[in-house]
Amino acid sequence: MPDHDVVRRSYDTVADDYTARLHDELAGKPLDRALLASLLEQTEPGAPIADLGCGPGHVAAWLAERGASTVGIDLSPAMVETGRSRFPKVEFRQGDLLELPGADREFGSLVALYSIIHLAPGELPHAFAEAARVLRPTGLALFAFHVGEETRHLDEWWGHEVDLDFRFLQPARIAGLLEEAGFTVEMSMERAHYAGEVDTRRAYLLARRGGS
Repeated sequence: MPDHDVVRRSYDTVADDYTARLHDELAGKPLDRALLASLLEQTEPGAPIADLGCGPGHVAAWLAERGASTVGIDLSPAMVETGRSRFPKVEFRQGDLLELPGADREFGSLVALYSIIHLAPGELPHAFAEAARVLRPTGLALFAFHVGEETRHLDEWWGHEVDLDFRFLQPARIAGLLEEAGFTVEMSMERAHYAGEVDTRRAYLLARRGGS
C-alpha cells in the first residue's frame, strides 16, 4: 500500500510551482471544458459539486465561475491553503480519497481528474465506494486518468525533491470497479495529449451513481 504521507509531502513541496504553472490549464483543454460543462448541466440545481484531488482548485473554480457551488478536497494542506487564497468562491477541505471529508449524499456530482492515479490498485474499490457514499442518488462522477499498465516514478519535479508514483490505468478495469461500487458508466472516451502535456493517452469515464 502506498504511503499517503509521502504523496502529501510531495504535493506540499510543489504546491506553489504547481499553481503557477497549471492554474489556467483548462484554457488549453477544450474537451475537458466540454465534459465539465456537461457535468454541470446535469447536476441537480443547487447541489454542490466536489472536486476530489483538487490541487489548487482551478477546476472547482472554473465550475464556480459558471454558477456551481463547489468543494475542493485535497490530501495536501499546502494545496488547500493555496487554493483558499487564490479562489475564494470555492470551499476547500483537506482529506484523503479513502476517507472523504463529506457527508453521505452531500454532493450532486463530483470530478476526480488525475487523482486516482496515486492510489494502489487494491485501494481503488474503497475510493470508489467513498465517492458513491458522498454522491446523491443518480449523481454523476467524472474520472480522468492516464491509459496503460505502467507506473512512472518521480523523485524530482520542477527542481523539488518528491517521491511520487503515477499509476496508469485501463479504462475497462476502472469501469468494472465503478460498476461494482454501484455506478453505471455512461461514457468512456480517450484522447491524445495536448501540446504542453506529458505524452500519455488520457481516458475519461462519466459514471452515474445508482438511485437507491
